[in-house]
Amino acid sequence: MDLFEEKIKYCFKDRALLKTALTHSSYNNEERKSKRNNERLEFLGDSVISLVVTEHLYKIFSDKTEGELTKIRASLVCDHSLVEFAKKIDLGNFLFMGKGEEHSGGRNRPSNLEDAFEALVGAIYLDGGIKCARKFIMRFVPENIEMSQIDRLRDYKTQLQEIIQQNPEEKIQYVLISESGPDHNKRFETEVHLNSNVIGKGIGKSKKQSEQNAAKQALYLMGL
Repeated sequence: MDLFEEKIKYCFKDRALLKTALTHSSYNNEERKSKRNNERLEFLGDSVISLVVTEHLYKIFSDKTEGELTKIRASLVCDHSLVEFAKKIDLGNFLFMGKGEEHSGGRNRPSNLEDAFEALVGAIYLDGGIKCARKFIMRFVPENIEMSQIDRLRDYKTQLQEIIQQNPEEKIQYVLISESGPDHNKRFETEVHLNSNVIGKGIGKSKKQSEQNAAKQALYLMGL
């Protein structure tokens, strides 16, 4: 853990928080130890990241509307971005997980990296407060953001939303149609609906990933 704290440039007062943030549910399932895993911290960290990035964008983009700020935030903290943040600190190598999950590529699985990064932020927030959490998050978010950067980061769901909202009467909805597999190897299938019509389907290891893949297919079918 000392090595990991050096990587993240933060020393925990409560090491138990760090251990929980790094614990995948499969670890407890196989080891039959404490039921603590990083899922609750993931929930907290997601909100902390959103708050910090929202505050940052509010300050640096005084000329942007609410809708524009929402799109920029979605691009900066999309699934792909969080996975890349996690890779920068070698997060996958420090996770506690079951042997089955590890042997199936769990240390490099995008959904695990994304969830663990959010959990780590949640743990830092509980341990050191919003100031420490902000300092950590801002290591990954550029101080000066060019709109060209936003264009490169934009995710599939945002791209699809931008196209659909050109017609105010049209609405899209993501519908989870199936969930299968054990906890350490979940499989989600999602449909994206335009009004009542299915315009894309996606499969992923997380709900977010399946939604992104559904939007990706919809854009492909539209020729985009």
